[in-house]
Amino acid sequence: MTADVVFLLDVDNTLLDNDHIIADMRLHIADEFGVASSDRFWTIFEALRAEVGYADYLGALQRYRAEFEKQEGGEQRLLSMSSFLIDYPFPDRLYPRALEVIAMFGKLGPTVILSDGDVVFQPRKVQRSGLWDAVDGRVLIYVHKEKMLDAVEHRYPARRYVMVDDKQRILTAMKAVWKQRLVTVFPRQGHCANDPANLARYPAADLSVDRVGDLLDLDTASWLNAAAQEKTS
Repeated sequence: MTADVVFLLDVDNTLLDNDHIIADMRLHIADEFGVASSDRFWTIFEALRAEVGYADYLGALQRYRAEFEKQEGGEQRLLSMSSFLIDYPFPDRLYPRALEVIAMFGKLGPTVILSDGDVVFQPRKVQRSGLWDAVDGRVLIYVHKEKMLDAVEHRYPARRYVMVDDKQRILTAMKAVWKQRLVTVFPRQGHCANDPANLARYPAADLSVDRVGDLLDLDTASWLNAAAQEKTS
């Protein structure tokens, strides 16, 4: 069945404060392994992100392990790092009113989590944070979600879509494919959304808000209809 509108929502720095999570990880690794070892882990992490195109925490930890486990006691302490990642209190890092935004959208059409990430840690993050249940299990996680729009449309057919994402690069790429069928929403949260270079490089979204929770203060039907009228005028 084809819906009138499907709401697609990113996770990291859109619904979940991923910058805060990374800051906590930095502190934990530095406390557990020392500043030099922490710096080495993040060097590996950034190199792997450039290689695969998404934040692969567990993959970086595996590469880090090959170097660190040779140190005395290294293997045991690495086990504590994996526990930190898996048992992290993700619900505490949801942006204020994020779940309320999902509930509000759900009154108008299906809500779907559309995220980049690996097949282990990212689903765990979505589940542990409560986002999985909030969208009734409608969760899609790809390596490059902007390249998977045919798959998204096959799973959740709709006459039009709304994409909420903190990355203008993603919004621009999706807009190039779906054109007038897509309304882009840009919450200015996190380091990417506030990077002046990114702001200058990509066109403005159809709707921008300072925080994802600010969407609750707007009349969703009104800005959706306004976007539709603007496209047909």
